[in-house]
Amino acid sequence: MSAAVLTPAPRTRKSPKAPGARAGAKPAAGSRRLGPPVQRALPAGLPRAWYIDHNRRLKAMRLAVVLLDTGLYTPGQATNRRIRSIAARIGIHRPSAATCRLVRSLLHQED
Repeated sequence: MSAAVLTPAPRTRKSPKAPGARAGAKPAAGSRRLGPPVQRALPAGLPRAWYIDHNRRLKAMRLAVVLLDTGLYTPGQATNRRIRSIAARIGIHRPSAATCRLVRSLLHQED
């Protein structure tokens, strides 16, 4: 008599549901998801420099949004020191000088 081989069932990812949410219900129109955006896998096979630049742009955009929310609207107000202190306050690793320049370029003033 042979022993039965048990294989685990495939795991599926289930998103957490809000309390009181119906199964299959769509979010209400105009409602906004709070928190960080859903992370998706990056495409494979690109040069390392592409990933570094991509992550730098994402960090710069996050910092620029926070600076705008705090009332800094011009590149002249966004010094390296201020950008780095904001990054420390929101829990982002210390940005490099290149990232700080990119943040200021995102805050450029249109004439």
